[in-house]
Amino acid sequence: MVGIIIMIRVDCSFIKRTQDYPCKAMRRQVLLFFLVFSLTSVFGQVSYSIPEEMEKGSLVCNVAQDLGLDIKRLKSGRARVHSGDSPEYIELNRDRGVLLIKERIDREALCGDTTPCALLLQMILENPIELFRITIEITDINDNAPSFASSEKRIEISESAIIGSKFVLEKAIDADIGTNGLQSYSLNPTNNFALKLENQADGSKKVEMILQKPLDREQEQHILLLLTALDGGQPRMSGTMQITVNVLDANDNAPVFTKPVYKATITENSPAGTSVITVRASDKDGGSNGEISYAISNSKRRLSDLFQIDRKTGEVILIGQIDYEKTKLFQIDIEATDNGGLSDSSKILLDVTDVNDNSPQVKILSKSDAILEDSPESTVIAMLSVNDPDSDRNGEVKCNMNDDVPFKILNTINGFYSLLTEVVLDREVAPHYNITVTCTDEGVPSLSSSVTLTLQISDVNDNAPVFDRSSYEAYIVENNTPGLSIFTVKATDADWNQNARVSYILEDSSVNGVPVSSYVSVSADSGVIHAVRSFDYEQIKDFHFRVKAQDGGSPPLSSNVTVKIMIQDQNDNPPQVLYPVQTGGSLVAEMVPRSADVGYLVTKVVAVDVDSGQNAWLIYKLQKATDRALFEVGLQNGEIRTIRQVTDKDAVKQRLTVIVEDNGQPSRSATVIVNVAVADSFPEVLSEFTELTHDKEYNENLTFYLVLALAVVSFLFITCLVVIISVKIYRWRQSRILYHSNLPVIPYYPPRYSDTLGTGTLPHVYNYEVCKTTDSRKSDCKFGRAGSQNVLIMDPSSTGTMQRIQSEKSILDEPDSPLEVSYIMI
Repeated sequence: MVGIIIMIRVDCSFIKRTQDYPCKAMRRQVLLFFLVFSLTSVFGQVSYSIPEEMEKGSLVCNVAQDLGLDIKRLKSGRARVHSGDSPEYIELNRDRGVLLIKERIDREALCGDTTPCALLLQMILENPIELFRITIEITDINDNAPSFASSEKRIEISESAIIGSKFVLEKAIDADIGTNGLQSYSLNPTNNFALKLENQADGSKKVEMILQKPLDREQEQHILLLLTALDGGQPRMSGTMQITVNVLDANDNAPVFTKPVYKATITENSPAGTSVITVRASDKDGGSNGEISYAISNSKRRLSDLFQIDRKTGEVILIGQIDYEKTKLFQIDIEATDNGGLSDSSKILLDVTDVNDNSPQVKILSKSDAILEDSPESTVIAMLSVNDPDSDRNGEVKCNMNDDVPFKILNTINGFYSLLTEVVLDREVAPHYNITVTCTDEGVPSLSSSVTLTLQISDVNDNAPVFDRSSYEAYIVENNTPGLSIFTVKATDADWNQNARVSYILEDSSVNGVPVSSYVSVSADSGVIHAVRSFDYEQIKDFHFRVKAQDGGSPPLSSNVTVKIMIQDQNDNPPQVLYPVQTGGSLVAEMVPRSADVGYLVTKVVAVDVDSGQNAWLIYKLQKATDRALFEVGLQNGEIRTIRQVTDKDAVKQRLTVIVEDNGQPSRSATVIVNVAVADSFPEVLSEFTELTHDKEYNENLTFYLVLALAVVSFLFITCLVVIISVKIYRWRQSRILYHSNLPVIPYYPPRYSDTLGTGTLPHVYNYEVCKTTDSRKSDCKFGRAGSQNVLIMDPSSTGTMQRIQSEKSILDEPDSPLEVSYIMI
C-alpha cells in the first residue's frame, strides 16, 4: 500500500493569548512532501509554532481539521497524545478536535539555549491503529531581563596602567534567545573607560573595559561605574552591575595566557576530581605584581558547579557530573589576574566523548490485549517507541523478538516499531502468548532493554465436537428395567467456554418401523444413554442409531457417531415340547412289538427353546417309568430306545415321564408323558387302554369340569333372561313415544357368535341371536343349528390347539421322517 505523509507547519507566533482565539488567525506555512512506504496505515505530520507562557486552556490549533480527521474518528479511535519522557504540556480535546495548553510552557526551562525549541508529540488512534506526528515549536518571548551574577564588582587598577589596558568584565546572562536575548552593553560614565564588545564563536559577547585616559590616584582614588546590559525585546529589558575601581600604585604589565584558546576532551561520566587541563599565564612584573591567580569567568551555564580551577596552578578539575546526552561541548572562560589588578582572558573548548551508558528506551504506545484466532496475517497488535540517547553507533538500535512466537516486528518510522501477526493463529494450539521485544544498541559493550506483552487469543468456534470412538457397541441384558443406564458416549470440543459446551442429541431414525426414541434416550448434558423400554431378546436382538454431538457456538458445529445396542439373552423361556403332542380326551400311545430287540427306537421327544446360546441347549432325562429297566432316553437327542429284549412278562401299558431341561442359569424344564403299548396286535392294546379311561383320577377331573360347565351355563342363562326383560320394558316405553313416528324401519342383524369350546353338559352347542331395531316391538330368540359338526372335543387341561396339532402332525408324517407312529383314538 502506498502511504502519503503530509507535513504542515503552522506558525502560531502571532496568536493572541486568549483561549478561544481561532486558528484562522494563524499565519500558515505548508510544506508538502511525499513518502512511499509499505504499511497498512497512513501517517500524517503537522507542525505548529506557539509562543511560550500561554495560559492554561489556550487553543493551540484544530488538529483534526489540519489532519483531515473526523471528530467521530477521534472518539472511536480513542485518540490520545503521547509526549514521551517530557511533561504533558499539551492535551487533546476529542470533542472539539483541538490541542489545548495543559501546563504553562517555559521555553528557557524546557530547552535552554537549544534552538529551535520544539515539543515532539505523537497522536495515536486505534481500530485501526494510526500514528500522527505533531511538532510544536515554542517561540521565545521577552520574559527574562539580563542579569549579572553579582550586583557589584570591585576592580583594582594601578595608576600606571597604560592607555588601552583591558579589564575583563563579567558577562550578563539572559535566558531568552534571539532578539529577546542579550544584545548590548553600556558603561557610564565614560570619562576614563570605554566599553569594548567582542563577538565569540558561541554567539556570546566578550565584555572588556578599555582604559582610555590615564589614572591619577592622587586626584581620584575610587571611580564608580555602572555597567548596563540590554536585550532586544519589546519592550527592552535591562540589568545593571555597579563597578568600583580602586586606583593602585603602578603595575604596568598585565598577565598573558600562553594560548588564546585551549582545547581538551573528556569522557562523559568521568568521576569527580578528574583533571581536565592546566592553563598557563605569565606576567613580566616581579614581586607581588607578578603573582597570578586564575578564575573561571561567570557564564549563563553556571560552569562553576561542574569545574573548578586551582587559583595558583591553573589546573581545571571536574567536580560535577557531565552527560554527553545533555551537553556535548563546554566553553569555559578563564581569567588570569595579577596582584596589580591587571588581567587577561582565555577560553577552554572542552569536547565530551560519548560513552554507551544508556540502554534503549522501549515504550508501548498502543497494544491489543486480545485478538481473534482467525485474524488475518499482518494484523497490528502493538506499536512501540524506541529511543537511545547515545550518539553514533551507541545510539543505533535493533529490535527483535523471542523465536517461539508467530509474530514479526517491523520498523515503520524511525524510532517506531509495529508488532504484527506472521501466520494465522490457533487458540487451541496456544491460548496466549508472552511476547518479549528486546532492543539492543551497537555500542561496545552493547546495552539492551526489553518489554514483555501478554496477548490473549480469543476463541472462535472452529472445531466441531469429536467423539472418543469412531463407533460404539454396548450390551444390555433383556428384561431390563425401563430407564436403565446402558452406557455413555463422550465427545470433546477443543474450543473454549460456550464454544466447547457439548450437547448430545438422538438423531431421528426407526427400528423395525418404530421410532428409535421409543427404545432409547440420550441425556443432552452427560451423553448417558438410557433404555426407554424393557427389551426382549426373542423379539429384537440388536439395533443401531446415531447420536449427534453439537457445541454451543454460533453457528453451532456438530458431529455424529453410530451406536449399536446388542441385547443379551436371559433364560426366560422354558423348553417347548413339539412331539409327542399331549392331547386331552384322546390318548396317544407308541406301539412296541414284543419281538423288539435291544436299541429299538420307540419314539423321539422333540423339543425347542426360543432362547439362544447355552440357554437353548437341551438335555433329555427319564424322570419316571413303569419299567426303568426297559427304556432309556438319549441325553442329547431325546430318542427313547429299548435297553433290553422285550419279553412276554412285560406289561402292555408302559407310562414314561420325560423331562427336558435347558442349560440356563437357573435352568428351566418341561415334562412330557409318553404312553407306550407293548403288544403285537391292536385288540390287545384297545382293551388295555379302555380301562384307562375309567381311571379314578380321570373320573374325578371329569366331574369337576362338568360341575364348572353347568354353573357357567346357568349364569349365562339367567343373564340373558335379565337382558331380554330389560329390552322388552325399554321398547314398551319407547313405543308410546314412537308409535306415531314416520321414521323408516331399518332392520340390523348382527353377526352370529358360535361357542366352539364344547364345555358344558349339553349334547349340542346352540347359537343365540337377539335382534332389535329402533322401531321393533318384538324381540326374537332364535336357536341355531347344532355346532357340533365343526367342534373338536379336547381335554380342557390341554394347552394345544387343533391347528398346532395338525401342523405338527404334518411335519412328523412327511415321507422323510424315520419314525412311524400309530395313533389310537378312544
